[in-house]
Amino acid sequence: MSALDLIAACGVVPVVVIDDWEAAPALGDALMAAGLPVAEITLRTGAAVRAAELLARDPRFTVGAGTVLTPADVDLAVAAGAQFIVSPGFDAEVVRRCRELGATVIPGVATPSEAMAALREGLGVVKLFPAEPLGGSRWLNALAAPFPGLRFVPTGGIGPAELAEYARHDAVTAVGGSWIAPRELLRAGDFDEISRLAAGATAIVAAARHPEGGHHDR
Repeated sequence: MSALDLIAACGVVPVVVIDDWEAAPALGDALMAAGLPVAEITLRTGAAVRAAELLARDPRFTVGAGTVLTPADVDLAVAAGAQFIVSPGFDAEVVRRCRELGATVIPGVATPSEAMAALREGLGVVKLFPAEPLGGSRWLNALAAPFPGLRFVPTGGIGPAELAEYARHDAVTAVGGSWIAPRELLRAGDFDEISRLAAGATAIVAAARHPEGGHHDR
């Protein structure tokens, strides 16, 4: 299964800011125990690359790198074992470097112009960022309408209360969420709570996608 297929199957991706790389294996175990074998480790801390390396060692887990801003960041992330690359905005050089290295890339877009730039690069999935500050599902509806072939990973300001509305949207591949494994729980080593939050997120997605336990309603 490709990284994009797995992300789509999960429907939600934990977006993680990690300060202690030694917490990475326990994080992976906590997420997998909840049926969520994926995470985006943001390159915002000195521990991020090492944490990604440790998570990538487990063949059951799919690790991505986020906050990737330059082609050099792509090199660093892919060398660490990241299977997908996420950036906050659209940069053609970052996209092309990911292609050269065979890594799935999900660049951020906020406007129709950026969506068109992504389509020009042959991309079918982009990150909508920052989703809630931009206008939430209303902005998603407006942005998705002219681009029926494009799929989105809304991220930014989304919590459990907003998750279902995004998860059931036709144009959404998955939702990025920082509430699942927040920095303070990682610092406290509270992996039971992370697992509980992850299980809650997967349950919300399942209920949104299959409201009567049957086929997708949209």
